[in-house]
Amino acid sequence: MPYLTAWQWQKQLVNERKQARRDGKDLPDVLLLVEHPAVYTLGQGSSLEFLKFDPDDAAIECHRVERGGEVTYHAIGQLVGYPILNLDYHQRDLHWYLRQLEETIMQVLATYGVASHRIKGLTGVWIEQNGQFQKIAQVGIKVSQWVTMHGFALNVAMELAGFERIVPCGIADCQVCNLQDFIADVSLPQVRSAIAAAFANTFNLQMQDFSGF
Repeated sequence: MPYLTAWQWQKQLVNERKQARRDGKDLPDVLLLVEHPAVYTLGQGSSLEFLKFDPDDAAIECHRVERGGEVTYHAIGQLVGYPILNLDYHQRDLHWYLRQLEETIMQVLATYGVASHRIKGLTGVWIEQNGQFQKIAQVGIKVSQWVTMHGFALNVAMELAGFERIVPCGIADCQVCNLQDFIADVSLPQVRSAIAAAFANTFNLQMQDFSGF
């Protein structure tokens, strides 16, 4: 799905939930799980110094968006999750919400027998390999009137070279990795289903699959 299409879809879903609240109505939570063609995104306060290319280069898709965090990269083979949640029904705590997103990813990795970690003071999920931490999942969110958008990205089987054109998440010498580096026979549809199941477990939700919608 093109990044701009998903971005517009998120904004529509958020606005619908804000309007429903004003009308005294409820709308269900939504989790969008997509892949994007190669694109860079910058958080609302992200510094351009973390780009190693000209942001005005028309040949490179790059967008500044509402989420927190620094620059990151999306491409085919990476599963991107956009939860549209009303935190009134969960917990009005952004720190809790970030940790829940990380927990979702960590549960998925555990089902594949891959141990993962958090790093104090940083967001995302990390793998320790040969004494070095590599980032396997990025997290960046926007919450307005306690309705969430943006979310997380799990590197499954993507081409990682695109990360070489940025300072990922603004972290010098940040190394990135794929799930396929640890699991040879990894299936994107299988990982997608695992993410949906872990998300439902983490947030105590019942999921209904609209992938064919």
